[in-house]
Amino acid sequence: MNLKDNDISPENARPALSLPPLVCIVGYAGSGKTTLMVDLIDGLARRGYRVGTIKHDSQGGRVDHPGKDSFRHKAAGAATSIISSPRQVAMVTDVEQEQRPEDLLGLMAGMDIVMAEGYKRAPLPKIEVFRSATGKEAACRGDAHLLAVVSDTAVDWGVPCFAMTDVARLVDFVVRYFGLRAHQTADLKLTSS
Repeated sequence: MNLKDNDISPENARPALSLPPLVCIVGYAGSGKTTLMVDLIDGLARRGYRVGTIKHDSQGGRVDHPGKDSFRHKAAGAATSIISSPRQVAMVTDVEQEQRPEDLLGLMAGMDIVMAEGYKRAPLPKIEVFRSATGKEAACRGDAHLLAVVSDTAVDWGVPCFAMTDVARLVDFVVRYFGLRAHQTADLKLTSS
């Protein structure tokens, strides 16, 4: 079937992809953001959810390394380099400016939720990791987009507070807040174990 530009109708148009919800895990260096992200990913994945992640690197570090073929491709001038294996695909592409996490959601189609580590100043839903031992003030206390705080001490910021060790309750909160529904195949796998 050959379609012309003006021959797109609802019955032959591609279905729109729905974008997954996005939540930022924020806090200052040393607060435990990465540890919490790993625990949340594990908790959600064990319940059958597909989790995508975005790691913010405000320092602009390299994601590809000298000596690798993909690095050589980029160094030679490739605007985009895709690394493909039987189990994974990774893409390195040039951009004109830093991408906002919501700009990257289109790459995460098929995920149930996307978690971004960082972006504490973004107007996006966020969970702050606050550890009193860092000696730093709260990064997002009073932020209208703050959903919850995970802390080593009891705090009252007007949002739910979770202990660092209470990841299961935090996972429950995230599932309820975003109304997540696990994929059918994941549900079947979980019930057969």
